[in-house]
Amino acid sequence: MTTGTDQTHVAPVLVGGEELPTPTAPVVNPARTDEVVGEHALGGEKEVDAAARAAVDAFPAWAALPAAERAAAMLRAADALDGIREDQARLITREVGKVMGESRADAAGAAALLRYFASLADEVDREEAAPVTFGRGWIRHLPMGPVAVISPWNTPVLLTFMALGPALIAGNTIVVKPPEIAPLALSRALAVLAAELPPGVIGSVPGLGDAAGAALTAHPLIRRILFTGSIATGQQVMRSAAATVKSVGMELGGNDAALILESARIDEALAREFVAGVFAASGQVCYNVKRVYVHRSLHDEFVEAFTDLAAQLTVGDGLDPHTAMGPLTTREGWERTQRLRADSDARGAKVTTVGVKRDPANWDGGHFQLPTVVTGIDPHAELVTNEQFGPIIPVLAFDDEDEALRQANDTEYGLAGSVWSADPDHALRVARRLEAGTAFVNVHRVGASPMSVPFGGVKQSGIGRTHGIDSVRACMEPQAVVCADDHGALPGLGHFAQLRLRRQP
Repeated sequence: MTTGTDQTHVAPVLVGGEELPTPTAPVVNPARTDEVVGEHALGGEKEVDAAARAAVDAFPAWAALPAAERAAAMLRAADALDGIREDQARLITREVGKVMGESRADAAGAAALLRYFASLADEVDREEAAPVTFGRGWIRHLPMGPVAVISPWNTPVLLTFMALGPALIAGNTIVVKPPEIAPLALSRALAVLAAELPPGVIGSVPGLGDAAGAALTAHPLIRRILFTGSIATGQQVMRSAAATVKSVGMELGGNDAALILESARIDEALAREFVAGVFAASGQVCYNVKRVYVHRSLHDEFVEAFTDLAAQLTVGDGLDPHTAMGPLTTREGWERTQRLRADSDARGAKVTTVGVKRDPANWDGGHFQLPTVVTGIDPHAELVTNEQFGPIIPVLAFDDEDEALRQANDTEYGLAGSVWSADPDHALRVARRLEAGTAFVNVHRVGASPMSVPFGGVKQSGIGRTHGIDSVRACMEPQAVVCADDHGALPGLGHFAQLRLRRQP
């Protein structure tokens, strides 16, 4: 492999503010697979143990601080992260492949989320009076202890800080396992954050999932695990966490359905929303639209409008300002998309590949895939029933709303879904029947889930929710404080009330 002209970066093990020496592995640019972007540490059980013990040592002092003081440190880190945001965006594009606009949003998420969760400090320390039948009672919330964050590669910085923010303001210490596919920008952001916090509050152990990840989820000193990834890996995390009864919060992806009702109006605005909702980040977003069900009377009109707009997407290197969609991040993802396209074709579906190759001469040097629309497909085909995580989308016709809902809900996934109609009241009635953590109406894309509402999945799409104060409370333990006003104030002592203290002479 050759090294590109951009600076190469290293994602080291970070424990107690110090880097630990380890072997390394390369990180490759998915747009130019002969380019090494940097290298990441191959941390394992020893490094995880060191980071967990440092987190344990740092926990009492960090937890004892008023939330406002923790917030002040988070705000200092946010200011420092703002200073490297553009460099971070370029680095994300080089390791993930996303276009720069998407990478800028990813990079900006670190500071924005630290500021948001810091703003909740007053609520974190608030104690609530509890109604009791005697004396007085309160409910307060305590930090749990060391938290493990296992990060995804598709939006490595923003989604990691979505977990870090609530855990930090709650008073927990944290050990992060960055994704081996895209660890570089995240590791740099973690180093900036760690520099503003007491040593040991933030640790980072890059490495492979079956080494660093497995050691982290099994470590007895870790009290909570926050994981974003596949269902299969989530199941392994739960099995590992069970041995020491750890708390878990997991977002495990989705196979989001969009229902276009007979009352919808097919126009350019709707088609543009679907192009954004399907092909953002090359289809590699957990709650992108993954299946489209369209009333038969509108099916052909929608497919034509949607395909015509998708055909205008230019696919190429995300660093090129003329590129609208970058490569798939992994070779595995590229191969899966190719296989799903071939399987759809073999089943007799109509497979339409559109879009423009930005650099045809170097097309085979990256994991590039043009947008693909599949119609006339068997509803039981793999492309329909499983999460494709790539730029290929099935569009299916329906005649009856109840049947469309049955098909949309007939899945092990339940992250999000959407309903589209020119009659919002009609759409809302249908949306409330979706079996999903989020039901959108007339929108379904990145940015549609505000921080003021909880986000997460039902069924096998996850456990728990992110966003807002609820995600902070999920990183804390509620404690009941009950105080009797006087000895003997508790009624119902029965025969124990007859006992008298016998004093020795």
